[in-house]
Amino acid sequence: MLVTTHAELTHLSAHQIGNKTNGDDLAVSKEELEVTDDLRLQLQEFFLGSFVSEEVFRFSSTDGDFRRNPLFQMVTDMFESSRVFHLRTIQVAKHLYEVSTHPQIKAGDLYVAYFTNVKIDDEETDAIGIFKAESHHSFLQLHRKRDGNFALDCQSGISMDKLDKGCLIFRTQAGDGFRLSIIDRTGKSHDAQYWKELFLRAEPVHNHFQSTKNVLDIARQFVTDQMGDEFDVSRADQAGYLKKSIDYFKKRGEFNRQEFEQEVFEDPDLIKSYKKFDREYRSRFSFDDEQVFDISREVVRKQSRVFKSVLKLDKNFHIYIHGDRSLIERGTEKDGRKFYKIYYREEF
Repeated sequence: MLVTTHAELTHLSAHQIGNKTNGDDLAVSKEELEVTDDLRLQLQEFFLGSFVSEEVFRFSSTDGDFRRNPLFQMVTDMFESSRVFHLRTIQVAKHLYEVSTHPQIKAGDLYVAYFTNVKIDDEETDAIGIFKAESHHSFLQLHRKRDGNFALDCQSGISMDKLDKGCLIFRTQAGDGFRLSIIDRTGKSHDAQYWKELFLRAEPVHNHFQSTKNVLDIARQFVTDQMGDEFDVSRADQAGYLKKSIDYFKKRGEFNRQEFEQEVFEDPDLIKSYKKFDREYRSRFSFDDEQVFDISREVVRKQSRVFKSVLKLDKNFHIYIHGDRSLIERGTEKDGRKFYKIYYREEF
């Protein structure tokens, strides 16, 4: 859990990053920014306010050795001596410029900040923030002139509502690639992946967030891809299993593997098939195999969106299944047309 109530912004540098492929320039500052006390408070809220996710990362590299990650050494130097802070931020800017090669990557303003008194998982430590603002917005500004009249002009700047891209590197567990929190609001398109995969080269740290996500991913893949190949189940049945899976996580604070399998799948043959699928899936993606762990409410909230129990019938009907699966029946007419029969008590 991240607490920034007493955090203090002590150093801040800014540079402008263009798109190298599109012929844009890299413009670096000669020295740190001077920040007034009032602006400092606003910047702290802007930079730190969006980091609320429980997902944690660590530095890695293409060969798995985080020490070969160029950002790891730059950040280490900044943690060890404030005298090299600005010089290392220039190296950070150059590194980001070199990986900004996809033609759709937007130019933007890069900010590198040093914070003290940041608390992560009850440990007070320092943190380095790397932020990129890509979205500029137009805004009107009304000026009063000396003669008493007003003048209106239009200016462009970044919004302080939300960060486009950001990363906080905490001065903890340096021997394991530090601990990172990451924000990237540009989605999962191939031109957006450069932030985490090419620039930061970060990988998830296994914790309750990752454990919850792994089990839900495996259950969804099993129900939607594997179950229909082995068992005679309808789409309505599959929708019901998806709902039972997510409902299990919504109702509990702790996951228990055996309890989950019995409650969701019930049938011994179905459980046996799920266990086999689970083992193969974890082996293929190198997932840890945990029997018991605390459930991440954040993951459950996000995954609920993809665990929708929806039957799509041709292009005519969508049936949403929210409750008792036994109230919907499937059948086939003599002429081959398929149908669902739905039972209900009230119409809203």
